[in-house]
Amino acid sequence: MNEQSLTVKDAIIQRRSIKLFNGQPVDREELLSIMEDALWAPNHQLRQPWRFIVACGSELNELHELLKEYGIPKWHELSDDALEKQMQKYKNPGGYVFVIVPEDARQKERLEDYAAASMLVQNIQLLAWDRGIGSCWKTPGFLDNPKFRESLGVKPGERIISMLQVGYYDEAPKPKPRKSIEEVITFFGNEN
Repeated sequence: MNEQSLTVKDAIIQRRSIKLFNGQPVDREELLSIMEDALWAPNHQLRQPWRFIVACGSELNELHELLKEYGIPKWHELSDDALEKQMQKYKNPGGYVFVIVPEDARQKERLEDYAAASMLVQNIQLLAWDRGIGSCWKTPGFLDNPKFRESLGVKPGERIISMLQVGYYDEAPKPKPRKSIEEVITFFGNEN
């Protein structure tokens, strides 16, 4: 088991969304270990409103074919070189985690479930970062395509909230500026 090397603060501040993965595969047991720890995300009434579809290792080839079909418009009209170039954004990550939540008919519960699953996704990202594994939370439009959903094994009444790409990288992007707390805070009540 890896020892934690980053403080929580460091993991939050230093984590970056990785878009340029180096193609090195992510070990299944390591990814599952990260996800197991991430399950401790807070969630309303302990509903644990999530399930996952994971691809790492040999099943990536089948997933790449699915991503080509739905993620690259008119892929069959591209030259082999052009198609391969387009496919790198899908082939370079070392693994995928699709995060699935129920679409509760009750708005309050649906929003609570989405918020809880979002916290879980961040847990995965922070825990992975601590182990030197990058990630990027993607929400391409094809996630809602009924045929993509069916091919992935998403059931009626469920929603894919994240196509989380995970993998190794050679260089982390530089941080982008954030708004200061003074720009986004209003104090309630009278100032004294």
